[in-house]
Amino acid sequence: MMNWLIQILTWWNGQTLNTRFHTWRHGELVGQDEYGNVYYRQKGGKIDPVLGFERRWVIYAGESEGSATPPGWYGWLHHTVDVPPTQETYKARDWERPHQSNLTGTPAAYRPQGSTLSTAQRPAATGDYQPWTPGG
Repeated sequence: MMNWLIQILTWWNGQTLNTRFHTWRHGELVGQDEYGNVYYRQKGGKIDPVLGFERRWVIYAGESEGSATPPGWYGWLHHTVDVPPTQETYKARDWERPHQSNLTGTPAAYRPQGSTLSTAQRPAATGDYQPWTPGG
């Protein structure tokens, strides 16, 4: 009951009822990633007459966050590659780092030294700054 209420009242958490209906009616399951995100495309790979290419979309597990899309699925969603990761042996490179959520706007966000939002003490002014004045 609570999940249905959340779907009715929020758009950022999973899918809305309209998205659920559209996916049920027009979607074809392509696969799921390690984070629980589920990927769909237009049934039968049909070309959308308005777009001129196949529609592809993702239903995020939990909060909708675009940065939670793995590289292989990102390429498929954006038509960079035609083969979804479920039909190929995609292997992450050694230099690829695991996903880290976007922390902007949260208390855990990065605060550089000197930021007014930083918990550290701001460095004292050095006195080498000369403000610009008109005609001067």
